[in-house]
Amino acid sequence: MLLYCLRRMAIGMLMLIALSLLVFVLLRLAPGDPIDAYINPNAPLSQTEMEMLRARLGLDQPLPVQYLSWLWAAANGDLGFSIQRAGVRVLPLIGERIGPTLLLMLTGLALAIVIGIAAGVVSAVKRNSAIDLGLGVLAFVGISSPAFLTALLGLYFFAVQLRWAPSGGMLTPGALFSWGDLLSHLILPSVLLSIGYAALIMRYMRSSMLEVLNQDYVRTARAKGVKEFWVVTKHALRNALLPVITLIGSIVGVAIGGAIFIESVFDWPGMGLLMVNAVETRDYPVIMGGTLVIGAGVIVVNLLTDLTYAAIDPRIQAA
Repeated sequence: MLLYCLRRMAIGMLMLIALSLLVFVLLRLAPGDPIDAYINPNAPLSQTEMEMLRARLGLDQPLPVQYLSWLWAAANGDLGFSIQRAGVRVLPLIGERIGPTLLLMLTGLALAIVIGIAAGVVSAVKRNSAIDLGLGVLAFVGISSPAFLTALLGLYFFAVQLRWAPSGGMLTPGALFSWGDLLSHLILPSVLLSIGYAALIMRYMRSSMLEVLNQDYVRTARAKGVKEFWVVTKHALRNALLPVITLIGSIVGVAIGGAIFIESVFDWPGMGLLMVNAVETRDYPVIMGGTLVIGAGVIVVNLLTDLTYAAIDPRIQAA
């Protein structure tokens, strides 16, 4: 298992380097000169001053040298300084935004997992019933709804029209911190974030449960007189969870994209909003650093998913 973990970590590092290289190349292929992001349009520089600035930033070097310099600095924990926030280092800036994003994502994913698994089990047990049909329709709507549309509709109906929740932010401006205030701001965006993922988990869970419920050992348990509740929860549910666990691991990466829309619509001070603002202002160090941190998080989650998969099913050997 230790060798497996080390091998997966090595592969993850290579994937992280490839991701950073891809983002670096795409940023350089974007229209415009990177030096433009450093220049105040109200105070244009002379050609000589621009060349001096370009040399100071290392932008006069060949692209491979620029990338390797950035990679070496990143490996030593230096992601540079933000262009739009003078004197602010990228790593502490990202550190301030990770907490709110993790809070939103973990809450949304927790809701999606609980609701999706429970709905999938009920739908499988009540196969071809009105409950199964109703849950299937809701799952279809949830899967088909884009994150930005769900966020905008949820904001309009529940925050603007019904006023059941605040319309944005993480805390009420000017108010003292309280868990109740934080929860009131968290409920709506986390629920909206969970909708599509809960629907996807529900469909996978239903399909997996239907397959497991038709296995011989389940029929044997019923023939022995085991109560249906224990047949479903003890004998069927554990094996049916295996493909769902893999799905949940892959959802984490997708959830980052959904969180970007949610954070933008609700002005949630997390990584998504930071990355959107960085792209709009062409803050290259923040874009590169944010991509590196997000990619590392996805790789770690995928590794934990594989280990959890092997731990739940003893028949699986890490290879």
